[in-house]
Amino acid sequence: MPIAVGDQAPQFKAKDQNGVERSLAELGGKPLVLFFYPKDDTPGCTIEACGFRDQYAALQELGAEVWGVSGDGAGSHRRFVSKFQLPYPLLVDEGNALRNAFGVAKTLFVIPGRVTYVIDGSGVVRLVFDEMLDANAHVRQAMATLQQLKS
Repeated sequence: MPIAVGDQAPQFKAKDQNGVERSLAELGGKPLVLFFYPKDDTPGCTIEACGFRDQYAALQELGAEVWGVSGDGAGSHRRFVSKFQLPYPLLVDEGNALRNAFGVAKTLFVIPGRVTYVIDGSGVVRLVFDEMLDANAHVRQAMATLQQLKS
């Protein structure tokens, strides 16, 4: 069942591209922008990842951390991070456990979905943005939600 706005986010642990285990609990009350994307180094995913990179300082000023998630392995994530100088971790979800926990559906029954969540410091989901084609909209929606949380 997909996670909806107002739901408590699932507690999870996942390793990033460098083998560092990440969890909501480690954020100590900071909001999290958690974006699921289909595949490293593909056109739409690169636009989205670079959009979060380009707005990373502004997102941090709003108090948030940013983590990306796909089913690619750690080596693929390391290459993607290096190639595009991504300043945030990419979580390895090769078995789709995290994707399944959040209920991120496949598009056309084949392509892993592109969904962005904003989770507040209490672990409550404040944004679920599901848009496959407009990769730039994910950053705009996350920023708007974080600005609302700030005010």
